[in-house]
Amino acid sequence: MSDCTTKDILRQVKDGSLTIEDAMLQLKLEPFHDLGYAKVDHHRRLRQGVPEVIYGAGKTTEQMIGIVSDMKKAGQETILITRLSMEAAETINAVHPLCYNQAGRIAVIGDLPKPSGLGKIVIATGGTSDIPVAEEAAITAQALGNEVLRLYDVGVSGVHRLLSHMEYIMNASVIIAIAGMEGALASVVGGLADCPVIAVPTSVGYGASFHGLSALLSMLNSCASGISVVNIDNGFGAGYLASMINHMEAKA
Repeated sequence: MSDCTTKDILRQVKDGSLTIEDAMLQLKLEPFHDLGYAKVDHHRRLRQGVPEVIYGAGKTTEQMIGIVSDMKKAGQETILITRLSMEAAETINAVHPLCYNQAGRIAVIGDLPKPSGLGKIVIATGGTSDIPVAEEAAITAQALGNEVLRLYDVGVSGVHRLLSHMEYIMNASVIIAIAGMEGALASVVGGLADCPVIAVPTSVGYGASFHGLSALLSMLNSCASGISVVNIDNGFGAGYLASMINHMEAKA
């Protein structure tokens, strides 16, 4: 949206020829910025409360640098890039300084916002091998303005490790349960917590785990209430959904 168009809408609101509701609708319907190889949606924050996130896999570094430049020009202060290789991160960093999380293959350009959610998001993993997915979820949630508590390697093969952190489980606003193998952690957490639980199956496991399919089906078939399930290895989706829950407000 051009500054001229925005000012015209605001002037119409000021002189009473346009209602606030109609102005909001016009702002929400404004077009994206077409770069040729990407159509950058600068008004996603207005529509959904969260700005656009860059999915790094499959994009060239030149494309990502161009998208980041366009986002910065539009005033976006915090930019998230997921599924980003270390090599691409180093190239982008030379132009746009970033903070790269190697485990989660995720980068943040700009400062992390102060937590503004209703409470804490607890991220629990079944094992250490699930940490890459957990870090993607954690950095995503932090970039969206949430306080995150990590509980790693607390799986059901030694459930006492999880039970030793019951105060964190019971005080969480949202819990993300991440596990491979048979994915049992989500059911255990769902049977203990009084908050929404987001289950994330990972591709960790031996042959019969079918690269996370067994964990996915186990989580979908959980008998514990209040569990939602995202796709295999989708830490970003879990962190995003957890942030939405943690920022819920009643709508008039």
